[in-house]
Amino acid sequence: MGRRGVPADAAKVVLDRFCEVGLIDDVAFADAWVRSRHTGRGLAARALAAELRARGIDHEVAADALAEIGPDDERRAAVALVQRRLRTMGTLAREVQFRRLVAMLARKGFSHSLAIEVVRAELRPADGAAREGYQPPGSSSRGRSRFGMLDDAVGGS
Repeated sequence: MGRRGVPADAAKVVLDRFCEVGLIDDVAFADAWVRSRHTGRGLAARALAAELRARGIDHEVAADALAEIGPDDERRAAVALVQRRLRTMGTLAREVQFRRLVAMLARKGFSHSLAIEVVRAELRPADGAAREGYQPPGSSSRGRSRFGMLDDAVGGS
């Protein structure tokens, strides 16, 4: 209101009244924001914390709202995002799918370890058997480098 030329004392009276009648409620806003953005956009707690901080929500209020999201909730959201995105990636090589899916989860605020774990699990065939020529990135066998599938893509050993 200060940028609009409203006197400070008048702004204080208006804001106090808004708080009294419940029009300004950071707790309710933070709870609704976290619920909406986690379920609708699949954002992880880390990304949601940054969004709440950018909107001026107090750290304690944000922490309370984010406490509603547990590790299982984050894992379910990550799996759902990967499964949804995989439907549109059928023509891409597995190493490209892996790289893009991990990057997508990172942008959504998921930890690197969770992103890799979820993507590996979702790219693994349903029967658990290895796909022909598929080796999850980060694993090594028979003299291959630790990059696994990337060796196949670039003609490595």
